[in-house]
Amino acid sequence: MTTTQPTASALSPLRGAAPPPGPRRRPRVSATQWTALGFAAPLLAYLGFFYAYPLWRNIDLSVHDYNVRAFVQGDADFVGFANYADVFASPIFVTALTNTVIFTLVSIAVQYTVGLALAVFFRGSFRLSNTLRAMFLVPWLLPLIVSASTWSWMMNSDNGLINSVLRAFGGDGINWLTSPDYSLTAVIIANIWLGIPFNLVILYAGLQNIPGDIYEAASLDGAGPARTFASITLPLLRPVSAITLLLGLIYTLKVVDVIWIMTTGGPANSSVTLAVWSYREAFGTGRPDFSPAAAVGNLLIVIALVFGFLHLRFQRRQDES
Repeated sequence: MTTTQPTASALSPLRGAAPPPGPRRRPRVSATQWTALGFAAPLLAYLGFFYAYPLWRNIDLSVHDYNVRAFVQGDADFVGFANYADVFASPIFVTALTNTVIFTLVSIAVQYTVGLALAVFFRGSFRLSNTLRAMFLVPWLLPLIVSASTWSWMMNSDNGLINSVLRAFGGDGINWLTSPDYSLTAVIIANIWLGIPFNLVILYAGLQNIPGDIYEAASLDGAGPARTFASITLPLLRPVSAITLLLGLIYTLKVVDVIWIMTTGGPANSSVTLAVWSYREAFGTGRPDFSPAAAVGNLLIVIALVFGFLHLRFQRRQDES
């Protein structure tokens, strides 16, 4: 009886069959990817150290009961959202929130309106245009402590410049910084003066990007200054206006130094805002209370994030249209 031996072709793997599974090789990182990672590393480290860690630390402070001893020893008790409940239940909360809304809306509205008017004015070329525009930047260049101190002197009840002018014209002096009826108005005026140069610079740059041919065509069609401004300037300046208002909102929400130097949030909390309240709880008294201060600070972060997301949504709709 004869047996047939298997041929070499029968022992070889079938054509087209997958090779036996072996150890998986990790994808190699190319030199380009290493280069990109090297360039991104400083930015990632910056974001992590100056943004992510402080944000996490602020959240940690707000959910623990930190006082000076616990802050040093690091053994604060976990209290959850008790600090937020205390903030909402505080009689100062409604006053601080109301003052924050008034201070922010009035400031950015007047800053934007005056900044836009000045930007349109300086768009035309005339003698001393550059010099005058540079002079309007002085409030932006001065240290805030100098500006706030100057406004405090000007609004002094006894010998301030503003009251001296009012008395010279037969009026009565106003207790700008010591009266609950005028303290919020005083800090709003000072903050408006500080914010106008920023709006002027951004809006003027936006106006420079609008082609002059459009204005020439509108002039040939018989459009007047008001119609040109409403139909050309404002629509084409909308993206720049949106980012200007957003940045102004975020900046105004966190204003502490001007109010603190001028009124410290008083008298009787008449000019206190959420930012000033947070600062006062943490550093403005002899008994620092870091946890409620962090809770108030997180509320400001949430408000800023909400408006930031609204801006992104508005910008996306505008890009789609």
